[in-house]
Amino acid sequence: MTPLVEEPIATGGWPFFRMTNKQQIRRALLLLAFLSAAFGGLCYRLVDLQVLRHDELSAAGEKNTQREFWQAPRRGDILDVNGNILATSVPVKTICADPSLMGNFQPLIAHAIAPLLKLNEADLAKRLTPYLTRNANGEISTNNLHYVRLAKNVSDETWRQVTAVMTNLTFGVDVKKLPRAQKDFVRNLRNYSVFSEPDQMRVYPNGSLASQVIGFPAAEEQKISGRLVTQIAGRDGTELAMNKQLSGVAGWKVTETDRAQHELVAMRDEDVHPRDGLNVVLTIDSVVQHIVETALADALKKHTPRSITGIVMRPKTGEILAMVSLPNYDPNQPNTITPETRNRVITDVNEPGSTFKIVVISGALNTGISHLNDPVFCENGHFAFAGRVLHDHESLGNETVKSVITKSSNIGAAKIGIKLGEQNLYDYAWNYGFGQRTGIPLPGEARGFLYPVKNWSKVSIAQIPMGHGVAVTRLQMLYAMAAIANDGWLMRPMIVKQLQERDGSVVQRYAPERVRKIIGEQADLDMITALKTVPTKDGTAPDAALKNYVVAGKTGTAQKAENGSYAPGKYVSSFIGFFPADNPELCISVVMDEPKEGYYGGKVCGPVFRDIAERCASYLNIAPDPNLMTNATSLVVENSPRKL
Repeated sequence: MTPLVEEPIATGGWPFFRMTNKQQIRRALLLLAFLSAAFGGLCYRLVDLQVLRHDELSAAGEKNTQREFWQAPRRGDILDVNGNILATSVPVKTICADPSLMGNFQPLIAHAIAPLLKLNEADLAKRLTPYLTRNANGEISTNNLHYVRLAKNVSDETWRQVTAVMTNLTFGVDVKKLPRAQKDFVRNLRNYSVFSEPDQMRVYPNGSLASQVIGFPAAEEQKISGRLVTQIAGRDGTELAMNKQLSGVAGWKVTETDRAQHELVAMRDEDVHPRDGLNVVLTIDSVVQHIVETALADALKKHTPRSITGIVMRPKTGEILAMVSLPNYDPNQPNTITPETRNRVITDVNEPGSTFKIVVISGALNTGISHLNDPVFCENGHFAFAGRVLHDHESLGNETVKSVITKSSNIGAAKIGIKLGEQNLYDYAWNYGFGQRTGIPLPGEARGFLYPVKNWSKVSIAQIPMGHGVAVTRLQMLYAMAAIANDGWLMRPMIVKQLQERDGSVVQRYAPERVRKIIGEQADLDMITALKTVPTKDGTAPDAALKNYVVAGKTGTAQKAENGSYAPGKYVSSFIGFFPADNPELCISVVMDEPKEGYYGGKVCGPVFRDIAERCASYLNIAPDPNLMTNATSLVVENSPRKL
């Protein structure tokens, strides 16, 4: 009998344990590989985030929490010479909205605030409703989902009304019983979905007074930190010429915000306060400006010219006390600003006519080729020269250089010009400032036309002395006359007197500037002697004479040129004068373009000059000429400047 022997179990024993161990090892290796790959991926991700993309992600993080707030400076005021405000900035609100906080309640909000903001309710609801669009790259964008500007230049009172309406919005439910999340939504909608930003609005307290000198502004927009920011910028006049000084320097804050976009003051990184713009003080006197505007408005009704201008200047300093061009505009109402309301004093050019005779005759007196009592034969009103026939407004025979001015003889001036010579005539005209800008700090000034001698025709030497063949601005012509009133010294026209801080401290003061000496003392005295005879019964402007002052001046009546020839019946009429003649305080210009009911300069412009001069003399306390004080007690004497 064979003994029983115990055999190993096929499924057990060492082979079983060997197989089981291999499976565990394989699984462990797979797990180890998986964990290694996972940790490797995590390490790569950390390196990617912390090293490779550090700058990009850091900037993105700051963008989510950090905000830059632009702080607009206050635009400076424009003042007249006595401190009266001509232009100022007042604080207002710009009303904005965050549609992302409104849910589906845009129609309700539009219904509540549209009447207060004077907006169309349906249009407002549409602007408050976000919509999604997809651009060419497939990227989704919204219509400023978090920021929509609703209204500008809103008063504090209106904003308080908007705030009250938003705070009291009801939704047909008891808000107190709502879940916390819905309560938070309602609170954000009421308090933060419609908000305001500080802004400023330009205001002109005196309406159209000195409007072309002051100018007007426009709003410039730029996007800063995702928001449209508005800044006032000048577009004409002093607003444009002194825009940099008026604008100031913007400030900014760099800070962090919470989820509701409220500033965390403790996390503020930068806080640079804005520097307000400087106040610009003009040489304009509001009272004198009003006097001139009133006088010109009356003349506009009487003679219905296309336009009329007036300037008042102190000849000794070049300070301009008034500069008027009608029609004008109200800078508070932009719809009144048109090309017809431009500042024609500096922008328009025309042939000056007989006022230009002061150039040729002063030049002849200064060079010594003529003297006041030298005879001049005026050809009885007709003078043939270089194939042309020159005419006078009346038949004049034997005259003197002085009476050429008194009676404004074209032929007499032409003969003196021929005697002076082409180059001398050109040089004196240039030295008086013609053909070049005066340098007044206002935009749009024209140069006029003074052609060099090489471009003159044979008849130019006879035509230019009578004010033909040359084009000037109204300011240039006054500029030249003021030089005669100032001992032959040409003074730069001044319109800005000084710059100052809001507290009145002066930052920069502008001094009168001599440009050049044009004629000597004797020639200047002779010119004044001749110009005194114009506003007399023997001269061309008896209506320009004043009771208590001796006036010196010159008339001008220039036929207008159109399409290469002179237009019949169309004239530019003028009178420019100064007083008291022997110690001039004011130089005044009055010019009408195509006046009706007469067109001779002395006839239509002389009375306007007289009206302006009399009222200015009373206001400015100009001492009368002792030998002409027929009724000095009738003058209103005031010891202090008037305020508007």
